Amino acid sequence: MLKSLVIITSLLISCLTLAEPAPPAAATVCVACHGAAGISSNELWPNIAGQKKDYLIKQLTAFQSGERKDPMMSPIAANLSKEDIVAVATYFSKIAH
Repeated sequence: MLKSLVIITSLLISCLTLAEPAPPAAATVCVACHGAAGISSNELWPNIAGQKKDYLIKQLTAFQSGERKDPMMSPIAANLSKEDIVAVATYFSKIAH
């Protein structure tokens, strides 16, 4: 019984530490509108949790280049490095919604 309890506890701790990655520093600007878990509380802003990584990279890059324009997103994307974009896209793509 004790051995089973130790195994189950170890598995639960492992799952908790693997559950959600820490957000990258660049995500702090994202969460203001899209929410900490990528789920927006305002229907004007899309949910980004669980979006495909390549899709998020493409959209952020389009905002950054001016190919896609938005008065709020374009200036935010303009301040992101390529590494920031990949980190943010990776983070939000891994969040289950």
